[in-house]
Amino acid sequence: MAKATTMGPMKIKESGGYRTFKVFNAIILTLISIAMLYPFLYLVAQSFSSTQAIVAGEVGLIPKDFNVDTYKYVITDGKFIPYYGNTVIYSLIGTVCALLFSALLAYPLSKAELYGGKAINKFIIFTMYFGGGMIPNYILMVSLGLRDTVASFILPGMISTYYVILMRSFFLSLPRELEEAGEIDGLDKWGVFWRIAIPLSKPIIATMALFYVVQYWNDWFDAFLYLDTTTKWPVAYYLRQLISSASGTSADAGDAMQIASNIKSCAMVLTSAPIICIYPFIQKYFVQGMMLGGVKG
Repeated sequence: MAKATTMGPMKIKESGGYRTFKVFNAIILTLISIAMLYPFLYLVAQSFSSTQAIVAGEVGLIPKDFNVDTYKYVITDGKFIPYYGNTVIYSLIGTVCALLFSALLAYPLSKAELYGGKAINKFIIFTMYFGGGMIPNYILMVSLGLRDTVASFILPGMISTYYVILMRSFFLSLPRELEEAGEIDGLDKWGVFWRIAIPLSKPIIATMALFYVVQYWNDWFDAFLYLDTTTKWPVAYYLRQLISSASGTSADAGDAMQIASNIKSCAMVLTSAPIICIYPFIQKYFVQGMMLGGVKG
């Protein structure tokens, strides 16, 4: 009996032009990656270097005269950890609320049967280009009695017009047949939203979560405007105050001079490190969400 032979997957021979394209593509992407990584690696090296090396321009990608004096000063200051905790709390609360309200606004706008939907969409797009401005927002916060409260820091960045439009575009790409099947099974509009639309929207939710977390994590200006109580400050505003005070330090102050020279680098590393650690875990959702979010407008 003849033995049956199995054929493996057929390999397509790559042309010379395609191989050349792959080589150039790899080179270009490598150069872009180096260009993106170099500034951050330089900041890391500078934050661990001495004042003399920084002033002399001797710091490259490797720290010169390695020391951790700046990190010790910042972390053991007694205020850094509480302010870091404030930022974590503000970022979590703000991101959850922003995602909830953005989704509740974007999902109805993705439905053609929404009465007045086109007018509302145009109004939202209008607000993306024309805003009330800083002074009206400040007056609003004061008149509502929200100044020097956590709400005054969270509310201004809660809903971004651009993010709402991006979420609406993603909802437009969801299969209408699945929602109709849910309605046939007895789900109402809320049930379709929570049990079908939201579970299918993990990519855009992860993408928006990253955007909102970065927004709240790096925000210091709203704290500057509204928060007078120092114990409510986020870490970004505290580090800004630390940089300002260090910049005015006398050159004869020894250790303080060391801190004044590289505290900016230390501050940038400390504030950006958590976001850099989070990004790899949601990268696949980020790419998918951005691609699907632009499918329909």
